[in-house]
Amino acid sequence: MTSNFDLTSDQVKRAVETAIKSKPVYTDMLGFYGRLFVAQEESKSRVRIEPLNIPENILDVKIREKLPLIEIEDFAYDKIECAKLFVTIGKLAVDANPSMAASAAVILDAVAANLNPERLFSALLSGNEVLFENIAEELEIEKQILGFFTYNSLKPSLCKGAAQLSAYLPKDAPWLKGYCPICGSAPILSILESEGARSLICSFCWHSWSVKRVYCPFCENSENKELRYFFSEEEKEFRVYLCDQCNKYIKTIDTREVDRTI
Repeated sequence: MTSNFDLTSDQVKRAVETAIKSKPVYTDMLGFYGRLFVAQEESKSRVRIEPLNIPENILDVKIREKLPLIEIEDFAYDKIECAKLFVTIGKLAVDANPSMAASAAVILDAVAANLNPERLFSALLSGNEVLFENIAEELEIEKQILGFFTYNSLKPSLCKGAAQLSAYLPKDAPWLKGYCPICGSAPILSILESEGARSLICSFCWHSWSVKRVYCPFCENSENKELRYFFSEEEKEFRVYLCDQCNKYIKTIDTREVDRTI
């Protein structure tokens, strides 16, 4: 079973086909997301960004103090390729559910007129919520949809940048924290591999790092009695891990329960 989230476009297509075949209820959802994932993988192969340089003295401090390597605003991105993907996602979304389709049409018209996607990319990386609110209000669309387009257009550059930066992480000192060692973001997924090894996936740059099996990434609780999980008998590969100490949860994929690509 493959779960490294670094797949070719053909592997993504086959994974989507397999998921739809086993769970037809996902057909409509994966009709859109499958094409989106393929577009992102194809875009990633064309992304060109200069690797970020971290001076040795700064790197030593970050490693010693368990600080992420960079701030989110420091991520480099391929402006041309991201802008192309932004339009591609818009065209894909036109065939999605009615709400998404209507907003996509408005966004594409705005880009054809005077909306420069690069403004959105810079605003997302710098955390400029006001710009998104103003543009969403002007276009009369939901801010979340505008953010969805923007983030997913940046994602191939973010993933490539994270892969480059991971070379700075020491191989002999595992990162056992609940936040991403690259950008400091919280995890979006937990993965259980063979023999119970566990890793976390960053919610922003999608970097993967190993952690302890019995562990809450949000409060670092390792008390077995305060950590539990539940799952559906129909889909045992999907779990939700809960922490009674901080009352947070994380979705988890148990790859030992499936023989397909996730």
